[in-house]
Amino acid sequence: MAAFAAGAVLLLLVSVTPLATIALHYLLSAHLVQNVVMAEWAPALAVAGLSGTMAAGLARPRVVRAATHPFVALCCWLAAYGFWHVPAVYDYALRHGAVLHAEHVTYFAAGSLLWWPVLQNEPRRLSSGAKAAYVFAAFVLASPVGLLLALLPEPVYDYYVEAPRLWGLTPLEDQQIAGVLMTVSEAIVFFAVFAIFFVRFMAEEEAGYSQPRA
Repeated sequence: MAAFAAGAVLLLLVSVTPLATIALHYLLSAHLVQNVVMAEWAPALAVAGLSGTMAAGLARPRVVRAATHPFVALCCWLAAYGFWHVPAVYDYALRHGAVLHAEHVTYFAAGSLLWWPVLQNEPRRLSSGAKAAYVFAAFVLASPVGLLLALLPEPVYDYYVEAPRLWGLTPLEDQQIAGVLMTVSEAIVFFAVFAIFFVRFMAEEEAGYSQPRA
């Protein structure tokens, strides 16, 4: 319950506070923080907050069973991230409220699929080693988006080039900060989860080797 409530609070914090106004009208860095929360942090907490019985019920339909397969879930999440960060698509969404809402819903749905195989054992149970490998792959495949934003020599989103400036940040400085924030936040979350399951995997392996042989 605490995890689910925390996910809901995070969604509210990035949707109905001044951060949402700054993200929509002023700074790319604020918008990327908003996106990371909607696509990674809040979905992880929401999925972790489901009881085993609830997860089993939600995973019963065939379409959900297919969508939560690790390969499918990871591909959906990467596709959502890649598509919405295309400059033309990104700018269009910011100029059209309905499309921006669709973007945010897509992020949360794809993020929920991403974390499902890691945090739930229905409809399939992954080993700790498989979960560690899955989370590591997700980070490696998603990190280029933030790194590119941090390293590109020119701003790529016209919407924020034209936006009013805050705190003396130029569009390029804003983009570089956005890329760094995105990469660092992903590294913290994904490597923390990776470390948990990798340690479990090593403990399970050690326990298996220590069992007496027949």
